[in-house]
Amino acid sequence: MITSASNPTLKLVRKLLAQKRKREELGLFAVEGEDLVAAATAAGIEPIELLVAGETVEPELLAGISTLAHPARVVAVYRTADLPRDARDVALALWRVADPGNVGTLLRAADAFGAAVALSEGCADVLGPKALRASAGAIFRVPLLAWDDAPGSRVALVAHGAPPLHELDLSGPVTFLLGAEREGLPEDIVAVSNYVASIATTGAAESLNVAVAGAIALYERSRHTSGTKT
Repeated sequence: MITSASNPTLKLVRKLLAQKRKREELGLFAVEGEDLVAAATAAGIEPIELLVAGETVEPELLAGISTLAHPARVVAVYRTADLPRDARDVALALWRVADPGNVGTLLRAADAFGAAVALSEGCADVLGPKALRASAGAIFRVPLLAWDDAPGSRVALVAHGAPPLHELDLSGPVTFLLGAEREGLPEDIVAVSNYVASIATTGAAESLNVAVAGAIALYERSRHTSGTKT
């Protein structure tokens, strides 16, 4: 039972929850909550440290390092190297998507459609607490790629002025490029993409949230590959 705030494991977890630099340096990350730990276990990924309030650590000490308004009863540490790396035929590539909630939600969308996620420099840290919570456990099932390693043809998604996404042939390996929340995709990235497309809308909204756009793009691709294109 950990009974001191100066315990090395507790200090490690505190740093992993708070510092991206420490997560990258050690190749480790920490998750809070029984749901995320259960998702890891279901994916066959075991923690290297498991802290359980009242069993392995005094509850007030675990609450003291929490990033949550209502501290979790369980906190676990995992190796980044243990995350999935399998190849997928479809991916979302995120260009400087800075909001961790959007990054986590896009992981969740990728999980729903069997896709990978590729990340550029400047994206929110996918292993930070907010992104992990938004991923709802998808972090343990979705392969993470570098921006340049995304598969297939590249479809740059822009808000307006491009052919409708549903008119493209999306049957082969494909990656949907999604830009930063305010700026979108840079012109030079759009210019070298295989295709440029917009998601057709009928309402008055100026644009779609990036996480919504990514989910719709994956759904369109699933319709094409399942033979239900209309």
